[in-house]
Amino acid sequence: MEKDSFTGRSILMPKHIYLAMVTHCFRKLSGEYLENEIREAKAFGLIGGIRNDRGYEIRACLPLLKNVRTDSDQCDFMDGIMAEHAIPSETPLEKRGWVADPGELMSCTRKLRELDCILLGTYHMHRVAWEHDKTRDTPTKLDTILGKGSRLLMFIISMVDPERPILRAFSEGDIREEIPIQIIS
Repeated sequence: MEKDSFTGRSILMPKHIYLAMVTHCFRKLSGEYLENEIREAKAFGLIGGIRNDRGYEIRACLPLLKNVRTDSDQCDFMDGIMAEHAIPSETPLEKRGWVADPGELMSCTRKLRELDCILLGTYHMHRVAWEHDKTRDTPTKLDTILGKGSRLLMFIISMVDPERPILRAFSEGDIREEIPIQIIS
């Protein structure tokens, strides 16, 4: 499948969706969890909307509750990807990464259809500063490998300084293909 051309396009995101994404991150960092939500300081979700000639209009933010990364059928695959591509960090490799639950994905896909949206992308937070990357507001090598070929936008929310969250978006997690985000009222 050919990669979309993002040149000249931008993302229009309503402020309430931006706030929902940041609130999801704050909540997870503060240890507040919803019923049936995995107890991890990780925020991951889906972004829905429409695509047009000018770019993307964001219309939905769907936080995901279940991370099946440690399930037996996912664990070996993710451990291998982590060992090969992840940069060592505060979080042990075997606890890093997110694999969406297939049932939850189906439910979210139905919700997006009900809203007359398509799946445009995913979002996740980076919360730990690295020596060579103090703000962590760009995709990691691992993000890029996992996003390659997805034809999705990857939104990174840097929560290294929770008082100053940073939101950026990239085509398929490729740091060379940033798409500007305009927050609108």
